[in-house]
Amino acid sequence: MQVLEGLEPVRKRPGMYIGSTGPSGLHHLVWEVVDNSVDEAMAGFCDRIDVTLLADGGCRVVDNGRGIPTDINPQYKLSGVEIALTKLHGGGKFGGNGYKVSGGLHGVGVSVVNALSKKLVVEVDRDGKRHAMTFVDGGKPTGKLKVVGDAPRVGRSGRRRGTTVTFWPDPEIFETVEFSARTILERLQMMAFLNKGLEIRFRDERPGHDNEPVTFKYNGGIVDFVKHVNKTKESLFSKVGYFADSDANSEVEIAFQWNTGYNTDGIHSFANGINTVEGGTHVEGFKAALTSAVNKYARAKGLLKEKDPNLTGEDIREGITAIVSVRLREPQFEGQTKAKLGNTSIKTLVQRATNEKLSDWLEENPTEANKIVRKSIAAAQARDAAKKARNLVRSKTLLDGAGMPDKLKDCSSKDRSERELFIVEGDSAGGSAVQARNPATQAILPIRGKILNVERARVDKMLKNAEVQTLISAIGAGIGDDFDIEKRRYDKICILTDADVDGAHIRTLLLTFFFRQMKPLVEQGHVYICEPPLYSTEVGKEKVYLKDDAAKARFLAEHPNHKKDFQRLKGLGEMDHEELRITTMDPATRTLLQVTVEQAALADEVLAILMGDDVESRKHFIQTNAKDARFVDI
Repeated sequence: MQVLEGLEPVRKRPGMYIGSTGPSGLHHLVWEVVDNSVDEAMAGFCDRIDVTLLADGGCRVVDNGRGIPTDINPQYKLSGVEIALTKLHGGGKFGGNGYKVSGGLHGVGVSVVNALSKKLVVEVDRDGKRHAMTFVDGGKPTGKLKVVGDAPRVGRSGRRRGTTVTFWPDPEIFETVEFSARTILERLQMMAFLNKGLEIRFRDERPGHDNEPVTFKYNGGIVDFVKHVNKTKESLFSKVGYFADSDANSEVEIAFQWNTGYNTDGIHSFANGINTVEGGTHVEGFKAALTSAVNKYARAKGLLKEKDPNLTGEDIREGITAIVSVRLREPQFEGQTKAKLGNTSIKTLVQRATNEKLSDWLEENPTEANKIVRKSIAAAQARDAAKKARNLVRSKTLLDGAGMPDKLKDCSSKDRSERELFIVEGDSAGGSAVQARNPATQAILPIRGKILNVERARVDKMLKNAEVQTLISAIGAGIGDDFDIEKRRYDKICILTDADVDGAHIRTLLLTFFFRQMKPLVEQGHVYICEPPLYSTEVGKEKVYLKDDAAKARFLAEHPNHKKDFQRLKGLGEMDHEELRITTMDPATRTLLQVTVEQAALADEVLAILMGDDVESRKHFIQTNAKDARFVDI
C-alpha cells in the first residue's frame, strides 16, 4: 500500500483537482489564484486585481487585499503562507471567520497551483513589510518565509497591503503551457461584472501578443452585465430592472431585461462568483416567483381574463436576459465542477425577494410590465401552435416506423455509450460517409443545405422545418423545456461539414440549434465537431493530410524541400470513402473537437452576435476575431 502525502496526490492525479491537463486545466490554475483575490474583494478588503501574462510564460496575479497571514500557526509550526501553499484544505475558508462567502469552496486552490507549477513565488505585503517565499518542482520550498524589505508606499503615508502570486506551469504535467489571453479576458470581465466597483487589469507581455493593458470595472455591476449580454439584441424596453435582498447568511441580487427574441434560456446564474451552468435552487426560486408575479400582475390589471389559463414560466421567460447572483456562507455544490447549487435556504430567499420586489417593480413600471405581459401572451399563442406542430412531428415519425427519418442510416449497436451520429452536409457526402463508417457504432444523417436559423424563429415555425424535424426525430430526446437527455439515442453527436465558409455556416447553424433547443447535449459534452482536412500531399509513397492553411505552413516549414503538389479537398463529396474514413471517422486517426460551455452568458452573447439581426455587431466581431479564428470550447 502507498500513502501519498503533502501535494503528491495532486501531481499523481491532477485531473481530480483541475479537471484535465489540457488547456481548460491550465487555465484553471489562473482561476484558482484569481478567485482567492476575488474572495478578498467580496469580503470588502480588495478593490483592484492585476493579472499579467509574463514574457517567459509565467502568470502573475496581484491584489490589494489583506495579504495571506504571515504569522506562525502553533499547531503546524508553519507560517500561514506555507500552510496555504502546501496543505490541501488549508486556508481561511473552513472555520467561518476568514470569509463570510467564498468561491474557493474546497480550499485546495492555491496549493494545487503550487503542486502543478515548476516554480511559484509568493509575496505578501502586510504590516508594512514585504514577505517572500519561493517553491520549485511541484511545491518544494527553497527556504522559509522571509522579510525581504518594506512594503511599497501607497499614497503619502500608508504602505501597500496584498498578495502577489507568480507561477510557471509545469510542462511535464500539462499538454500545453501557453495561456490564451482571450480565455482569461472573458473570465476576468465576468468577475468584474459580478463584483460592482472591482477594478481588474490585464496585460499580456509575451512577444507577438497585444501588450496594451485592458481594464474592467463596472460600477453598475450585474445591471451592466445584462446590458452587455443584450447589447446585440433588440430590447423590449430600455430599462434594466434590479433588486437585491439578504438575510443573516446569504445575499441575492438580480438584474433583468426582456428583448424581442424567442430564446427562453437567458437566465445566467452565479453563486459566490462561480458560474452555476446547470442552475440550482437559486434559479428554481427565481423562476417560480417570476411566473407567479407576472401572472398576478396580469390578472390584477385585466390583461388576463378570468377564463384565460395562466401564463406558463416558458411563456414569461421568452426573450428574458437575467443575472441571478447569490452569495452564501456555506454553499452546497453538486460535484467538484460546482455546476449546480443545492442549498434549499437560498431558494426561499430568492423566491421571497422576487415575489416582493419584482411585484413592486411591475407596479412602478406599468409600460414595461404591459409589454412583458403582451409578449408572454403572444408566446403562449405560439406555444399552442408549437404543440400542434410537435404533435404533427410525432405523428409523422410514428408513421415512418419506429420514429426514425428515412434518410437516417442507423447503426446496429444497442449500447448507447458507443453509438455516434454523424450529421453530414449533403447527400453525396452522406453516401461517402455511409461507406466509410463502422455500421455497428456509427449512424449517418445527411442534411440538405442550411437548416433554419433558430435564433430568429419561434418554436412553431422551427418545428415546421423539415431538417429540424429530422434532427429531432433522429436524436429522439425532444426539444426545449421538454428535452430529456436520458432519452438521447447517441452518446456523440458529430457535426461533419466541408472545410470551407459554407461548411462553417452550416456548423454554426447546427451549434445554435443544439445550444438553444437541446442545451444539455452541449453542457454535458455530447456535441462534437469533425475536422476533415483541407489539403493532401505525398511524402514518398505516403499520403499526408493537412487540416488547414496553418497546418500546411507548418508542414512546409518542417519540409522546406517538399516539391509535391498540394491537393485542395474542396468538399466531403470529393473525398473517396477510404479518405473520409482515415481522416475523419476512424477513432484511431480522426480529430474530434468537443463543444462545451464554461460560460453560458458568453455563449449566449456570441450566438446572438453571429446569428441575430445586428449586422454591424456581427461584422465587427468577425473583423476583430478573424486573426484568432479557431475552434475552442464555447
